Amino acid sequence: MSNMASMKKSEILKIIGQNVKRIRLEKGLTQVDLVGKIESRIDTTNISRIEKGRTNATIHTLFRISQALDVPLSEICNVQENKS
Repeated sequence: MSNMASMKKSEILKIIGQNVKRIRLEKGLTQVDLVGKIESRIDTTNISRIEKGRTNATIHTLFRISQALDVPLSEICNVQENKS
């Protein structure tokens, strides 16, 4: 079994959250700034939970975050490398 196939759900959520946070910080945005750019109902508490890997965000939410960050959804969902 490959390393990817053996990843736990919690590990995947943590990596996706780290990706969101890293990209957000690279863009110079606060969580409040990011919420303001997202075209759906989401609050800073939810962004915080996503970034900490504490919630399983829907694909729609991740897509909206990727649009707000102006990056492809694949960059947020890339779990092949841990970029912590």
